[in-house]
Amino acid sequence: MENHRAVSLFVEFLQIEKNCSKLTIEHYLKDIKHFETFMKQQKINTFAAVSYGDIRVYLTKLHKEQYARATVSRKISCMRSLFKFLMREKIVERNDFTLAPLPKKEQLLPNFLYEEELKKLFTISDLTKPMGQRDQAILELFYATGIRVSECSNLSLRDIDFHIGTILVLGKGNKERFVPFGSFAQSSLQNYVNDGRKKLMKQNENAHEFLFVNYRGERLSSRGMRTILNKMIENAALTIQISPHVLRHTFATHMLNAGADLRGVQEMLGHAHLSSTQIYTHVTKDRLQTVYKNFHPRA
Repeated sequence: MENHRAVSLFVEFLQIEKNCSKLTIEHYLKDIKHFETFMKQQKINTFAAVSYGDIRVYLTKLHKEQYARATVSRKISCMRSLFKFLMREKIVERNDFTLAPLPKKEQLLPNFLYEEELKKLFTISDLTKPMGQRDQAILELFYATGIRVSECSNLSLRDIDFHIGTILVLGKGNKERFVPFGSFAQSSLQNYVNDGRKKLMKQNENAHEFLFVNYRGERLSSRGMRTILNKMIENAALTIQISPHVLRHTFATHMLNAGADLRGVQEMLGHAHLSSTQIYTHVTKDRLQTVYKNFHPRA
């Protein structure tokens, strides 16, 4: 009961003081629950009884279970935040998680698609059917804006400004940003909103403003969007890996390779720190060849 009360207070802190999104809080709770399971296995009854030795055992367990470095770092950071709060509330006396070293980040380049790989995807949706119009609009919007899947799922009709070609996105930490979209996305969105969405909404007696809906006229979930992209890959008989996040990587990579300003891309992606955007500055082989041929005196 003591641990349950401590976690409840922490959740209130995240909601009220930190203004964290529902999804962020869910991730915190998932990591805390994972550590509480470990505590039960080790017969540790309260957070106050956790020692640095226990934390070392927990880290060893994570290593044996082959968790990715990023996952281990996230779990440690989560518990650091929890214990820092519990110290403030005088529920625990120390925060030994601050002594736990964070694993070095893996320097992995983000997956992205070449333009040739994308072309076939844009031709497979049946634009005479409501679902096909919706799927095409989702694909075009992901590639045109680089928004996150959760952000896309929560878009409403009033968030789109067709006149100037922008969407209003509610990102992490409930931060709003305007993101522009191009003519292809605009055409697909208008076709879907004016035709396909209206037909799909006839299946739902409860009117709502969510932009993307399923066959029952209900809000299309993040999982539903991932399923749609997987189905498109299957129908196109492609072997590439695709997800909303791969399309986000692709958007950023193509923008920067074409000469876009790094801070502009940062703003469109909704990154709080420029370092998060810099991972997309990797250069493709095609881009390297073009630069070499254009600028080397003896190319």
